[in-house]
Amino acid sequence: MSTTEAVSSENGSARPRPTGIYDGAVTEPQTPITDRARDYLNLDSLFTAEELAQRDKVRAFVDARIRPNIAQWYEDAHFPVEIAREFGDLGLLGMHLKGYGCPGRSSVEYGLTALELEAGDSGLRTFVSVQGSLAMSAIHKHGSEEQKQQWLPGMATGELIGCFGLTEPTAGSDPAGMVTHAVRDGSDWVLNGAKRWIGLASVAQVAIIWAKTADGVRGFVVPTGTPGFTATPIEPKLSMRASIQCDITLTDVRLPADAMLPNVVGLKGPFACLNEARYGIIWGAMGAARDSYETALRYMLDRKQFDTPLAGFQLSQRKLTDMVLEIQKGILVALQTGRLKDAGTLHPQQISFGKLNNVREAIAICREARAMLGGNGITLDYSPLRHANNLESVRTYEGTDEVHTLIMGQAITGLPAYR
Repeated sequence: MSTTEAVSSENGSARPRPTGIYDGAVTEPQTPITDRARDYLNLDSLFTAEELAQRDKVRAFVDARIRPNIAQWYEDAHFPVEIAREFGDLGLLGMHLKGYGCPGRSSVEYGLTALELEAGDSGLRTFVSVQGSLAMSAIHKHGSEEQKQQWLPGMATGELIGCFGLTEPTAGSDPAGMVTHAVRDGSDWVLNGAKRWIGLASVAQVAIIWAKTADGVRGFVVPTGTPGFTATPIEPKLSMRASIQCDITLTDVRLPADAMLPNVVGLKGPFACLNEARYGIIWGAMGAARDSYETALRYMLDRKQFDTPLAGFQLSQRKLTDMVLEIQKGILVALQTGRLKDAGTLHPQQISFGKLNNVREAIAICREARAMLGGNGITLDYSPLRHANNLESVRTYEGTDEVHTLIMGQAITGLPAYR
């Protein structure tokens, strides 16, 4: 039986916590996982030394900084804001962007980073995605030189946090239905409306807000201290608890003319950023799946029933084999998508393939892993149910299963079926 230690919660009270196995942190010897069990097809051979070095750097950070703390952060619904600067020090913020203090790493390196971060927790990977793939990408892709110089260097270091406001209370899968609008008042813009499920908004210094104007949908760079801007965390949540999602209200938010992103008009602006985020999800989901599989495998190897390790039963081996099949296939999908992206030949419809497949399979793996842990699987001593809960959000944001199915369906048939 595990020993216990007192753990202080944020309100100062103490509670007992098991220390035998706590979210993957082990104090007792375990049966080692073989190389074949970790990487059945030797997919590591498909990556360059530089790519593997980036992966190993992030994996070491996750092992040292995230794994020992994530169960507590999740239980307390706490996002550690200080980790933003640590991510910046590692070069993970806007890492696929070039210039303005951004690392300019490859798409595959960014993908491997997302995979390792989500093996720790989806909420922490989501922070990197919101900051780099959404907020920073919007400025980098569509902003003026002055906007890039003003915001990107501080965002790359984690000194400044950004958010991305597109989804609204009544406009999710159909962003064209947004009601947030911006009108000219002299040389200024005045914004009114609401956004929902906006990651990081309550801790951000800058928000990218998409609004309807007389000329079409435009993006605006909004310092969050601007009068009329309010961000309220959405609580309580059953998913993404170690992350922040907010409601935003915009009440007569007055901005200067140069707050508008000058280089894009229409929904193609936010969609270009969403595709960056969707790409990272393809990799990240496999991180959650891999961590859940490895947790279940260790448990099956170490726990005995009827004088036999659980891993020795036929049903256990079938379940583990199915997990390996889907994880290895999912990583191949992610890698091919990344190679196409680095070559400049990736189409948005191909991103939908990976997002739809990998998140759907990852949820199934995490749920099966939870079941294999029996009653212990519903505790935060083990990661699979936490991953499964998080992936319910990942499955919804940046395009639901249904949306990506229809994107693929149109690409296959040439016929749109959205209406």
